[in-house]
Amino acid sequence: MKLKMAEEEDYMSDSFINVQEDIRPGLPMLRQIREAHRKEEKQQEANLKNKRKSLKEEEQERRDIGLKNALGCENKGFALLQKMGYKSGQALGKSGDGIVEPIPLNVKTGKSGIGHEALLKRKAEEKLESYRRKIHMKKEVEERAAEQFRMRLKNKQDEMKLEGDLRRSQRACQQLDTQKNIQVPREAWYWLRLEEETEEEEEEEKEQDEDEYKSEDLSVLEKLQILTSYLREEHLYCIWCGTAYEDKEDLSSNCPGPTSADHD
Repeated sequence: MKLKMAEEEDYMSDSFINVQEDIRPGLPMLRQIREAHRKEEKQQEANLKNKRKSLKEEEQERRDIGLKNALGCENKGFALLQKMGYKSGQALGKSGDGIVEPIPLNVKTGKSGIGHEALLKRKAEEKLESYRRKIHMKKEVEERAAEQFRMRLKNKQDEMKLEGDLRRSQRACQQLDTQKNIQVPREAWYWLRLEEETEEEEEEEKEQDEDEYKSEDLSVLEKLQILTSYLREEHLYCIWCGTAYEDKEDLSSNCPGPTSADHD
């Protein structure tokens, strides 16, 4: 009975849960030896790198010490110079206008070929110069655009001022002509158009204006010059002075001139 119960052990017992590890002889020892070899190789590589680095540092230190120390009489080249009359600290050359310090030693430590650094420097300078040219051209374009905008704005303001002066001249011409019982202006554009007209009169006037404006090709400035000359000659009137003078002598004596710039 007991034997049967032992054969029918519970599947949740320790005999089912705990699985024995592989304890074959030799396997753990091989892993340890392999790990030790790997660590030793890494240590050797690190030591080799440190040794190379220290050798370079020692070489640099020896070079610096050698360059700092002046040549002595034990140096054959320096001894020959002394026999020819050279003294330490004296400039080379017959007239003494040569170099005093020896030519500096430039040690090349990189792996690039001769002239590669000069090529990289030249390319960097060309790239910088190209960038500067682009910035300069961009600045010139912006300044040119700003200047053109200022000119357009000034021209627009001047044009508006001329149109205002022309309307004032037309208004004054119409008033002065009416005072002299002049019913029709010398030119249609000498007077301002009437604002209150019947529809038929407006259409007729519009057709007349279109025909007249097609036949003429005068700018605002030209119209202003013609109309101001007419006002000065016919009515002795200056729109910028705002005064009608007694005679031509009074006009020429007291009016600064026939243009707006003369009255600034």
